[in-house]
Parts: sequence; C-alpha cells; structure tokens
Amino acid sequence: MKKYLPIISICLPFIGFAQQQIERNAKKYEPIIPVRRQELLKNMDVIANMRYGFNNYFTNNNYQQSQFNNDQFRLEFRGKVHEKVSFRFRDRYTRATNPGDLDNISRSVDMAFIQVDLAERHFIRAGKMCADWGGVEFDLNPIEIYEYNDIVEYADNFLSGFQYTYKAGANKNHEFTAQILNARTQSFAVLYPSLVDSIAPSGFPGAYVLNWRGNLFNGKWQTIWSYSIFNEARENNMLYLALGNTFTLSEKVQLSYDFKWSDESLDRKTIVSDMAKRMVGDQLLAYQDSRYIEHWVQLNYRFQPKWNLNLMAFTSAAYWGNAPGQTGYTKLRDSYGVVPTIEFYPFDDLNLRFYANYVGRFYTYSNYAKQNNMGNGIDQTARFTIGFMTPLLIL
Repeated sequence: MKKYLPIISICLPFIGFAQQQIERNAKKYEPIIPVRRQELLKNMDVIANMRYGFNNYFTNNNYQQSQFNNDQFRLEFRGKVHEKVSFRFRDRYTRATNPGDLDNISRSVDMAFIQVDLAERHFIRAGKMCADWGGVEFDLNPIEIYEYNDIVEYADNFLSGFQYTYKAGANKNHEFTAQILNARTQSFAVLYPSLVDSIAPSGFPGAYVLNWRGNLFNGKWQTIWSYSIFNEARENNMLYLALGNTFTLSEKVQLSYDFKWSDESLDRKTIVSDMAKRMVGDQLLAYQDSRYIEHWVQLNYRFQPKWNLNLMAFTSAAYWGNAPGQTGYTKLRDSYGVVPTIEFYPFDDLNLRFYANYVGRFYTYSNYAKQNNMGNGIDQTARFTIGFMTPLLIL
C-alpha cells in the first residue's frame, strides 16, 4: 500500500479540480423542464386515450378475418397556463394526418383550442374544437363508443371556430353555449367537385350551434340538447337537431337516450348518395335533399364494484327527398345496431377496463330501394372483440 501513496498524493489535486469543474459546469445547465416552469405541471394532464382489441369479423353470417387492432389511440394534453387561460390539444393517431384545405390543420387533430375565462360564469374558446351539437353518444369519450350510429360516424365532428358559454343557475348546473364554426374541414370544391358548376359555394361556409347542457333533479336527469345550422353552399343548408338525455335510475343503473334528426340540402353523410348512384349511375358526390332520423340508447348496470354491463342499441333511417317517381321524402334504408358488452375494472384507483363484446349491424331496405337495386348486398355485419380500454393518465 505504501508504494501507491506517492501516486495517490499526486492524483488527489487533479481529482478535486475535476470535481469542482463538474459542479461549476452543472450549474450552467437547467433541467429539461426549468424549475420556474415546473409549477405549471400541477395544472396539466397528459392522457393516452386507448382502446385495443382482438377483433373477429363476419359478413352475412360468414366469417371474414381476425386481427389485433388499435381501435383508438388519442394523445391529449390539457391544462392551465394562466389564472384565466387554459388549453386542450388532442391528436388521433389512428387517422390520416392530411390537413383540411379549409382550416389548415391535420384532420387527425380533434381539438387544439384555448379557453379564456371572462368571469365566474362566462368563458370563450377559440381554435379547433368539438361541434357542440348535442347527444350523449357524441359527448362521451370516443374510446367508450364501441360502434357509432350513422350520423356521428359520417360527420365532421371537430371544427375550427369560436365558442361562448354561460353557466346559469344557483349551482351553475346549466350551461348555454353558442358556437360559430367552419361548416367543414375541407372546401366545397374538394367535397363536391362535380357540383361546383351548378351550385354556388358560400363565401363563408359557416356552422351555427346552440346547445343546452342541463342538470335537473339533483343530477338524476342530465340533458345535452342542441340545434345547428350548417351552410354547405348558397341556399343549401344542413339543419340538425339532437336531444340527448341521461337518467340516473340508481347508484348502479344509468340510462341514456338520444334522438337525432338531420335535414341535408346536400347529402353530407353520403349514405343516400351511395344508394342513389346504384340506381341512376350518376357519380356526383352528393345528391340533394336527404334526411336521417336516429334513435340511440345506452344502459349501464354496475352490478358489482368491478363489473359493468353496457348495452347499446340504435337505429338510423335514411330518406331521399327527390327520388325519381316519388313525392316528398322516400325511405331507402333502415340500419340497426346492438352492442352488448361486459366490462371488468381490476383496479380501484385506475380507470382501466377489460371488455368482451359483440357488435351487430343489420340493414333492411324499403320496397322502393329493392325495386331499384339500391342495396349493396350486405344485410348483416358482426364483430366479436376482446380487449382493453383506458384514458391512461400519464401526468
């Protein structure tokens, strides 16, 4: 040991100098998130909205295929950056990212807006947001809807614009909202290229939405009612009514019901258009005067603390307003859906559920549609899934 002492005595000053140099250099650098900004993290959430499953597909009672599928993945950031200013951003990773040529933002982005609290009962929002057009089906987190009914499935649900909301009532249990939005994410020429010469596009294709969110009888009846006007082109509007209701029948049982009605001068949903093309062979992207009427019901029964029975059922009727040889609106098709699901929540302190369900869709055609060969040959589809779902709170 004695023979190493001279070497150690020589190296010690250099080791001490190096350590001092490291400490001085460390003081020059801040952490990735500076200390002065870390306070903001207390008011911010990062959420991975996920639904993943093993899907098995059937058409007309014939097995088609099976696959693991990322049904939903939407990454969300939301929080407050000021006493009166907050933000929300959510991007969907299971959708194409091509930007809309009207709003200049990726179609995969659900929301990218700021909220400014004007006073205790008033706030405004600006940016891309949910069109607040009512109904429980659309208001739920998308990962919780195993299958959408036709109107929500085929609609532009996230639009850029401006919102004003007022909270009324002694307990602020009623919200009244007015929105002015772009009516779509893409321009008229992109959606309806073959109609540009026959129908004049609007200077501003606006959407105007009025919404009432009510909380009645101590929360036993909650409403999401709305009426909207979407201007597709000059003298061509879409009128939309949605009446959403949730009834808390007991601590274990909750029932929701939506009624939806959409009158469309230009067929934005394209269901009527696709059927009409099979009859007349016209490849225009939208036919005029279509109507959709829907009913949607959901029952949740939490029969055990860790087990929930979720039953969804819905129907949608499609009408054509100028069908050849007909007057008024002619029904073309009824679609039906039933989704029984059993859900298991293994953790008390984490919103993670495993589920197994059946998604059945059934289609019936009117005599007029059958006589004119307007069906597509599919009367029934089914999907059996086992998977998991979670709005995973990362931060």
